[in-house]
Amino acid sequence: MIETFDREKIVDCMFDPITSLILAELENGEKQCSFLAKQASISDSEVLERLSYLIEHEFISKSFNEGKCLLVANLDKLGSIVENNNNFDATINGLEKMDSYLN
Repeated sequence: MIETFDREKIVDCMFDPITSLILAELENGEKQCSFLAKQASISDSEVLERLSYLIEHEFISKSFNEGKCLLVANLDKLGSIVENNNNFDATINGLEKMDSYLN
């Protein structure tokens, strides 16, 4: 099966400050949406909204147990995005070049 997702959009989601905080919480396993919302100081619906693209493409799985929304990260899949992204090399090179001009 060929996966069709926007790699850049996934990276943007992952490195958004609030979303990255949520993802950090998910590194330790499944969490309730309400717990993640409390940690990020946002509503449950905003947690789901921020993670919607990651959920849609199965980087995060959403399930329900006893009426509570549960989220779990597919850490291997998320890690593969970072490992296989050549854009980071270009970004680092650009930052190093800009730093050399400033100094």
